[in-house]
Amino acid sequence: MTPDLDSTDALDPGGVLQLAAQRMFATFAEAVMGMIVLDREHRIVWFNEGYRRFIALGPFADSGVIGRRIEEVVPNSLMGKVIDTGTPVVVDLLTNQYGAFLVSRLPLRNEQGNVIGGVSLVLADQPDGAMQPLIGKLVDLQRELEDTRRRLAAERRPKYSLASFVGSSAAVAEVKRQVRRVAATDTTVLLLGETGTGKELLAHAVHAASRRSAGRFVSVNIAAIPDTLLEAEFFGVAPGAYTGADRKGRDGKFKLADGGTLFLDEIGDMPMALQSKLLRVLQEQEIEPLGSNRVERVDVRIVSATSRDLEAMVAEGSFRADLYYRLNVMPIRLPPLRERLEDLPDLVDALSEDIARRSGLAPRAVGPDAMELLASRPWPGNVRELRNVLEQASLMTDDLVLEARHFERLLQAAAKPGQPVPRDLAGDVAPRNDSAHPAVFSACSGAAVKPLQQAVAEAQAQSIRVALAATKGNKAAAARLLGISRAALYEKLAAGGDGEGA
Repeated sequence: MTPDLDSTDALDPGGVLQLAAQRMFATFAEAVMGMIVLDREHRIVWFNEGYRRFIALGPFADSGVIGRRIEEVVPNSLMGKVIDTGTPVVVDLLTNQYGAFLVSRLPLRNEQGNVIGGVSLVLADQPDGAMQPLIGKLVDLQRELEDTRRRLAAERRPKYSLASFVGSSAAVAEVKRQVRRVAATDTTVLLLGETGTGKELLAHAVHAASRRSAGRFVSVNIAAIPDTLLEAEFFGVAPGAYTGADRKGRDGKFKLADGGTLFLDEIGDMPMALQSKLLRVLQEQEIEPLGSNRVERVDVRIVSATSRDLEAMVAEGSFRADLYYRLNVMPIRLPPLRERLEDLPDLVDALSEDIARRSGLAPRAVGPDAMELLASRPWPGNVRELRNVLEQASLMTDDLVLEARHFERLLQAAAKPGQPVPRDLAGDVAPRNDSAHPAVFSACSGAAVKPLQQAVAEAQAQSIRVALAATKGNKAAAARLLGISRAALYEKLAAGGDGEGA
């Protein structure tokens, strides 16, 4: 017999609880916009009239829905997970073809605490009601969250893959084999090669092929950062560490790369004072932000690169031997362009397509005589220099086929194969005035009069090329020869459209 709340007879505690449960169930069923009850096997036991519009009855009549699993009637329903785990979802935002709804999903338990089913309540929907402003805000927040996730995924997506490293020569095939092999591990990688051979591209490729590809790829060009800022750049700054520091503090590159890959470009330019601290991080996988006593754990894979001879630097005492051995676990040498000239046609095609895409110009083909001329060059700047020459030639003519004559004037200013480097550039003391370089006079002699701005730009580019050739790609030494800072040299290289090539 069902207890009656209006009866004057005294009710035992169990009867009161049973009656309260019945009345609460009836109150919920009337107050909410929809309600459904499931058993332990996810089968539908009961649903009220209000819930009818939230499910697709399809071929089922009301009686046909009862006893069917919720997944058959409401695809992608989370009620099964609530019943299986016993974890309630007190408030959730559900969006489907019928609109946006505020729902509550609760497990039902017996006296022993075992889950025997579940109940789902549709509390409010978007079209009307007092909850509309809240639901609207939740919908907007969910949309912003999805947009942010997509944006972060795009930012973390590797910029290059191994397929971006163009070439099929034996030397390139060996490099790709080594990258595939090492990418499957967390081994520290040291990329060795002249300037412009594609070291940064391969660093991206190692990250893209590794288990860390979903994490961040963070790049640091050590030569482009003042020595006094390197420690903060690497390890971060604690809140209020020094006058003018951000009150919220700032994460360093190691923290940003946590779970991903940190690329240390131009590692040979790292100051001795910072080398010991970097060694400790590599050994312990711990960092200590500037101005903090708190040690933070990080999980970072290190890929470093240099165009300098680190072994020679270790011998002369300008690079720590213990750090060198820590970085040199898996060295990969990138061949210069002159050692893989059989890849030149493929490189020219790939670079020409990229130049056309970026500049909006029609793609240029390179004729056989031009290809023969390009193959005769020593390319001290390697793929970067090749791209620079192709881009200049493409911009200076409307012809769709580039012939040797389009490149001759561009190449005449560069050092000819076998031509010695001017003595003053190879010596200890370099002239401070670019116009004093013999290479500048050789570039201008016998040439037609050009606009001053063009002549200065060409002379500056030539001076930089000669300096890089004289120092075998060492940008710090080249900057000293030119009488400018390393940062200024990088700015000039970037302004000339140079980048680590394909």
